[in-house]
Amino acid sequence: MTAPHVPKVAGIEPALPSPAHTVDPRGPKAPADPASGTPSDALSDDMSGTSTGAPRGAAPGSAPGAAPDVSVVDQLAAVQDRLAGWISDLSTLHDLTERLARTRTLDEALHELLRAGAALVGARRGLVVLAPSDGLGPETTVGLGLGHAEIGHIETVPRSALSYARILDGLPERATGDDTRTGPLDDTRTAPRAGGRAPGPRDDGPAGPCTEIAEPDIPGEKDLDPRLREVAARLGYAASYAVPLCADPIGRTGAAVWLYDEPAEPTARQRHLVGLYRAHAAEHLALLLELHRSQRATETLREELLPHRLPRIPGVRLAVRHSTGPRGGGDWYDALPLPDGALGLAVGSVTGSGPSAVAAMGRLRASLRAYAVMEGEDPVAVLSDLELLLRLTEPARSATALFAFTEPPPGGPDAQALPGGITDPFARKLVLAGAGHCPPLILGDLRTEFVETSLSAPLGMLACWEAPSVEIEPAGGETLLLYSDGLLHRTGEPMDRAFTRLHAAAASVPRASRHDPEAVVDHIVRTMLPQGLDDPSSEEDVVLLAAYFEE
Repeated sequence: MTAPHVPKVAGIEPALPSPAHTVDPRGPKAPADPASGTPSDALSDDMSGTSTGAPRGAAPGSAPGAAPDVSVVDQLAAVQDRLAGWISDLSTLHDLTERLARTRTLDEALHELLRAGAALVGARRGLVVLAPSDGLGPETTVGLGLGHAEIGHIETVPRSALSYARILDGLPERATGDDTRTGPLDDTRTAPRAGGRAPGPRDDGPAGPCTEIAEPDIPGEKDLDPRLREVAARLGYAASYAVPLCADPIGRTGAAVWLYDEPAEPTARQRHLVGLYRAHAAEHLALLLELHRSQRATETLREELLPHRLPRIPGVRLAVRHSTGPRGGGDWYDALPLPDGALGLAVGSVTGSGPSAVAAMGRLRASLRAYAVMEGEDPVAVLSDLELLLRLTEPARSATALFAFTEPPPGGPDAQALPGGITDPFARKLVLAGAGHCPPLILGDLRTEFVETSLSAPLGMLACWEAPSVEIEPAGGETLLLYSDGLLHRTGEPMDRAFTRLHAAAASVPRASRHDPEAVVDHIVRTMLPQGLDDPSSEEDVVLLAAYFEE
C-alpha cells in the first residue's frame, strides 16, 4: 500500500521539490568491466560465489528476474517527501523568526506576528489583542486586513462569545455536542469537523490555562451567539482560529485570532508550526513589552520634569517641539517668567541616557531655575553657579547649557524714550551666555543669522568655567531659535553641513508664517527631519524652542 504523503502547509512552497522519479535503493550501477562488458559488482559476486542473479532492488529470496519490491521504493519516496517537508518547515520558521527578531518596537512585532501567523495557517485576515495579565499594560488591538471600524464591529459581540476574549479571560472552553474535553491535549489529536470546536494545546502558566480555539464553520454552527454569526457575515469571514500568547515572567500577554473567508480550520501540521512560531514570538513580545514599559516610565518622568505649558509673557510668543530618543536622553528646555515681566529661556543637555540621565537633567534644570530667579539678569553668573554645583555634586557628569535673559517689553517702567516722548519699540535687549552649546539662530524679514557666541567648554569639563555674555537687540517681528544638537545629529550629516541645513531651513520659512512661532518650528522640523520628529530609528533627543518678539 502506498504510504500517504504528509500534508503541506497552505501558502508555503516546499524548499525542495518532490522527486519526479525514484532511484535504485542500492545506488547507481557500477561501470562495466571493459574486458567482458560485465558489471563490476557482478564480477565481485562471481568471485565471492554469492551471486544469485536476482535483479538489484529485489527482495531477499526472490527468484531471478523478479520485479523489485514496489513497497520498498514507495516507502523511500515517502521518506524523501517527508524530509523535504521538514526542511521546508524549518526554512520557513527560520525566515519568519528572523523577520520577527528584526522588529524593534511592540507595534512592529505585533504586525509581524499577525502576518507570519496568517501565512502559516492559510488565513488572510486577523487581529491580535495585547492585554498583559499582570494589569500593567499597555492594552492595544492591532488588525491585519481589518480597519478600526471592522475591529469595532467585532468588539460589539458579547465577550463570552469571542474565542480570543475567552482565552484572555481564562474562561473554560464551551463544549459542543459530546465534546467535553477540558484536559491538556496533544498537538496531533484530531480536531472535530465543522460544527464543533477544536481545542488545541494548553499552556498552564501563572495567568491560568491558555487554550487554542478553532471555529471551523461559524455560519453552520448553531450553538454560537447570533451576534457573532451576524458580524461574521457582515465582515465576510466564516471561520476563525485563536491562540494564546504566553511567556514568563508575565504569563498571558495577549491572544491572536486569524479569520478565514470560507469554512476551514488549520491542519495538525499547521497548528504545530504555529505553536512553534508563537512560542518564539511570545518570548520576543515579552522582552519588547518590558522595554516599552521602561521607555514609557522614563518618558513620564521626563514629561513631569519639563514644563507642562509655556508661559505667557507680554510681547513674546513661544513655541516648542520636543522628542525623546527610545532610551531616554538628557536634553531639556525651560521658559521661566522672571520678576518685572522679564523672561528667561534655557536649553541644555546632560551626558548619558536612560533614567539616570533624566534624573540628572531634572536636578540641573531645577537648579538653573533657582539661580535664574536670583541673578537671571547675568547669564554668566547663572551658568557659573550651575557649573560649580555640577562639579561638586556630580563630578562624573558633564552638561551643556545656554541661558538667555530678555528684558521686560517696551512700554514698561524702564522703557527707553526717544525725543518727543515716543517709546522705542525696538528697545528690548537680550543677554545670553552658552557653555558648550549650539549658538542660537535669529530669524526675521531682514536677516537670518547665527548669534555669535564665544567658544566655551561644557559644564563640568574645566576646573573653573567662565565665558563672556553676548547682547543682542531683536527687532519686532523677529524670532530667536534655541535648539539642541540632537536636531543636527538626526540629519546624519557632518556638523558643518547640518548647521548650513538649519540656516537654509530657517531662511526658507514663508514670509506669511514668520509671525507665527508654531508655524516656524513646524516648517524647520519638516525641512530638517523628513522622517518625522518621533523617529524610532534615531536615539537622539530633539529640542527646538522659538521665541517670537511681537512688533
